[in-house]
Amino acid sequence: MSKLLISGKKKSETAGVVGAVIRPQKFTLNSGLEVLLVPLKETQTVTVLTLVRAGSEYEKKEFNGISHFLEHMCFKGTVKMPSSKEITSLMDGLGADFNAFTSQEHTGYYVKVDHRHLDTALNIISDIYLNSLFREEEMEKEKGVIIEEMNLDEDTPTSQIYDILLKLLYGDQPAGWRVLGEKEIIKKIKRPDLLNYIKNRYTAKQTLVVVSGNFNSVKVLNKLKELFKDINQHPSLVKPKTKESQMQPRVAIKIKKTDQAHLVLGARAFPKFDERRYTLEVLSSILGHGMSSRLFQKIREEMGAAYYVSSIVDLGSDHGFFGIATGVALAKVNEAIQIIRDEFKKIALEPPSEVELQKVKDYIKGKMTLGLESSDEYAFFHGSQQLYYKKTFSLEDIFKKIDAVNSRMVQHLSRELFQPKNINLAILGPFKKSDEAHFKKLLK
Repeated sequence: MSKLLISGKKKSETAGVVGAVIRPQKFTLNSGLEVLLVPLKETQTVTVLTLVRAGSEYEKKEFNGISHFLEHMCFKGTVKMPSSKEITSLMDGLGADFNAFTSQEHTGYYVKVDHRHLDTALNIISDIYLNSLFREEEMEKEKGVIIEEMNLDEDTPTSQIYDILLKLLYGDQPAGWRVLGEKEIIKKIKRPDLLNYIKNRYTAKQTLVVVSGNFNSVKVLNKLKELFKDINQHPSLVKPKTKESQMQPRVAIKIKKTDQAHLVLGARAFPKFDERRYTLEVLSSILGHGMSSRLFQKIREEMGAAYYVSSIVDLGSDHGFFGIATGVALAKVNEAIQIIRDEFKKIALEPPSEVELQKVKDYIKGKMTLGLESSDEYAFFHGSQQLYYKKTFSLEDIFKKIDAVNSRMVQHLSRELFQPKNINLAILGPFKKSDEAHFKKLLK
């Protein structure tokens, strides 16, 4: 199971519903469990997704990584299916697409199947959520798997740079810790620790079950009421509030022998509930989304200095960040940083043209439309909205917000974000600690 954020994934199946008005049905059961039904009659599949408001930002220091560990253990045997092989054999026998993911603020489990196997998918998801065994011998084996996942993460600069960035932004508090945790902490976690975490986090009011695809809503709702009738109703603990404080540019260097420098350069932003998120999406697309974006063109096409150049919009429930990520030739690190800073300054001084603005809006809407072609993509799309906003937004709703963004709004937001005091640079490569002063100078 991997450390994934909720987002649509590339699939071959097409539902034939893109462009239609999808109206999710929301229910709250007597226990407080939320249910979201997303009917898509034209598809031949159905996805069952369980989302829990539990991730690394809900953890205590001595248990950093327990959310991700728990996610792994839910596939290692249940009361009804005592072994992981029994679970995976059943799902493979259905031709199912199944997985789980842990992020900073939520954990998810999903099964996507032929709609004729919906009952089985519902049984599997409810079983791993409610009845996992968490045997000590399985925990010890899985610790080795997770440590190897950490090793893979540490050997992958594009993954590691994000951990460096979070630590730079938020320091030694939950928002700054690794989702995977730390090796020495994972080695010490015991079964009672998992059970206590479940008691306080995997509760009815912190959980959302999403069913998306071809199904009968009445039958599914009745089935969910029965399956989740014994769900934990213990009061859930509140997520610690993230503290932010910055008065000047910051730099974090990870010294590592690499053939190129990997970096993220950007600015603190705002939480995901801020209406300026639509303007930020437009700004992000202008600067770093797509092959015709400004920085892709400058750093890759004109300089020939990088393979990837992309924007990051990472908005949490009480913090946020926008940045540009790239891996550049070591000889061109300074030039690449300066180009990014220059584009930040330029868009703060000169609003984008109407032609560029319209192109970017069409790009955003096109990508969103292409991202909603199957039952699992609709489940992630509407499920993440319901989990955080307590309501869902149609594509039409979002497109109206995007269309309402004008060039002055983009310029004004750029001026707010790209002040020197908000700027942060995380960089990984064969540098020295003394290079920090040099990079700080480039940011001012």
